Amino acid sequence: MRGKAEIGLAVGAVIDRRKMAKHFALTIADTSFAFARRSAEIAAEAALDGLYVVRTSLPAAALDDAATVRSYKSLSLVERAIRSIKTVDLHVRPVYHWLPERVRAHVFLCMLGYYLEWHMRQRLAPMLYDDDDRETAEALRPSVVAKAERLPVTKQTTGRTPDGLPVHSFQTLIADLATLTKNTVEIATAPGIPFTITARPTPIQKKALELLDNARAQVDASAHRNLPRQNNALRIAKAGSSV
Repeated sequence: MRGKAEIGLAVGAVIDRRKMAKHFALTIADTSFAFARRSAEIAAEAALDGLYVVRTSLPAAALDDAATVRSYKSLSLVERAIRSIKTVDLHVRPVYHWLPERVRAHVFLCMLGYYLEWHMRQRLAPMLYDDDDRETAEALRPSVVAKAERLPVTKQTTGRTPDGLPVHSFQTLIADLATLTKNTVEIATAPGIPFTITARPTPIQKKALELLDNARAQVDASAHRNLPRQNNALRIAKAGSSV
């Protein structure tokens, strides 16, 4: 093989295939080729081998080392939320709107739907395959970078909740709740006097409704506690507008 260009092409093909060019110093001439290991670069690379560095611009008082790694690992929740909005549950795409205000309204409704779904998942977590005992699992980990370990016996392994009900995914539980009916009935012997019959919920449906009702009660109680503060703010605003 002769020529600096021809030798360079042959060497470049090998270097590109192995991805090791940064570790070698190459000397290519028309009739010769030589290489030498870059010891300093190789030692620096070996010192970081197997390590993954996460860096943040926030001060340690706001986000320490463990919290930084934990926040980085929580990106999977964001990716799961985007996947849920785009394809799995809410199908934000494709968008069949052209006017800007309609596109914004469509995206807003999808975001509002996911907000509602997120809160429902939190309340229904004891009945779902979702991990609802993360604090215990977190306490078993020697460090934040250690592999998460499942508890020995969980609803994920038994397929049953602590009260003996079958565990559901969010989609199958919603499909189960969708079978509840509310029928308006009118008897032939008493025309014009309709009445409503609600289907009797199964144990699974009853449990889910209880969890959601408890969540609604907490929201109502929180709103009731904030009502005096809101009324005071309203009175201050009215007083300011009349000055």
